Amino acid sequence: MNELKKHIATNKDRFLEELFGLIRIPSISSDPAHKEDMRHAARYWKKLLLDAGADKAEIMETKGHPVTYGEKIIDPEKPTVLVYAHMDVMPVDPVELWNTNPFEPVIKDGKIWARGADDDKGQGFMHVKAFEYMVQTNSLPCNVKFMIEGEEEIGSPSLSEFCIKNKEMLKSDVILISDTTMIGPDTPSITTGLRGLAYWQLELTGPDRDLHSGLYGGAVANPINILCRLIEKCTNENNSVAIPGFYDNVTEIPQDEKQMLAKRPFNKELYKKAIGVEKLFGEKGYTTLERTGFRPSFDVCGIWGGFTGEGPKTVLPSKAYAKLSCRLVPGQDHEKIAELMEWYLKSIAPDAVKIKVEYLHGGQAYNCPVDHPAYIAAEKAIAQVFGKKPFPVRSGGSIPIVASFEEILNVKSILMGFGLESDAIHSPNENFPLNNLFKGIETIPYFYKYFAETNFA
Repeated sequence: MNELKKHIATNKDRFLEELFGLIRIPSISSDPAHKEDMRHAARYWKKLLLDAGADKAEIMETKGHPVTYGEKIIDPEKPTVLVYAHMDVMPVDPVELWNTNPFEPVIKDGKIWARGADDDKGQGFMHVKAFEYMVQTNSLPCNVKFMIEGEEEIGSPSLSEFCIKNKEMLKSDVILISDTTMIGPDTPSITTGLRGLAYWQLELTGPDRDLHSGLYGGAVANPINILCRLIEKCTNENNSVAIPGFYDNVTEIPQDEKQMLAKRPFNKELYKKAIGVEKLFGEKGYTTLERTGFRPSFDVCGIWGGFTGEGPKTVLPSKAYAKLSCRLVPGQDHEKIAELMEWYLKSIAPDAVKIKVEYLHGGQAYNCPVDHPAYIAAEKAIAQVFGKKPFPVRSGGSIPIVASFEEILNVKSILMGFGLESDAIHSPNENFPLNNLFKGIETIPYFYKYFAETNFA
């Protein structure tokens, strides 16, 4: 497909300006102040799909933010690929740590710097441009549907219901997703598994108002002190999760998976240097890659309470809060884990405080076998462009809706991502290498070609 490379080179400036227009929309789904920005992003995606050659595209309502749906059906008898991406982005705080305006993309050092440059506007945009080329050259070998949602960064609370209501419309043979990473710019990989997720907010209440810590300290329970004790009791000396029953459905890593993992390139020193730590930490008896890809974990994602302003204030706070999360593995049900966490925290909390455990969202773990026809098509496509066979990788991250896709739509998802760990998604100074953007556009048509050649349909 040398013509595709020429097409990318010829249209590079147009592609970037269209992508930058999408990035400039501050589509932060978690902030009600950006509700209209979410609708703006949905309209922008609709125009992108129609301009690229979709037969139709429409904005469809959900209980939350809208979904943009588009399709091109060339022959009902041919296979159908459903492309999934998301238009929403994470908040940009702390904004003072950004080197540039988060919503004004800048090209520097061969990268696009902006919120959403990788996750997931840049990676989703690749699919539209690849689709555009195939339509223009009449080389599209199968049907294509697009589902661009607006709530992925808040756990896709409306999308399962949307899929149930529109099951026939979304019918496909495979779901293609680019919302994951590769091992390195010259070391391609395909994500074969995702960890599940369970996420809570914990609230502890002591006295009905903040108290003087001198007059009441030692006589009244301090919710922050208690909160710290509760958190400490969630893990043990082996750095594993201490909640009874948490590991009931967790199986040990199969030997063949261990052998495959050992072949994956991994430089521990570079890994530590990239994140600025001197020593790694985790569950004893497992390697770093085993911990992130095959084992569950517990983390405090946020903690606050009391006085946090400048200078001293001797206060015994009324309340303390924490946001807690667990990454889960196949066999663990996020709803059962949610109930287990609530039971455990309430069972160990002293009567001196009131405790409230709110389950915010979660999702199941996901695995795709490497002998699946669509995986093989992705493997061939990446090898064609990158000149080497990609490694199968289990990611430590979560895309909760992927497991729901399999349950509701009865179809597997292929996680063919082109991001890098250095892209700083969810963090200040998110970025996306131009080379990965253009290689993604180049790779996607090969996936369609090889997938259509299979007998999967």
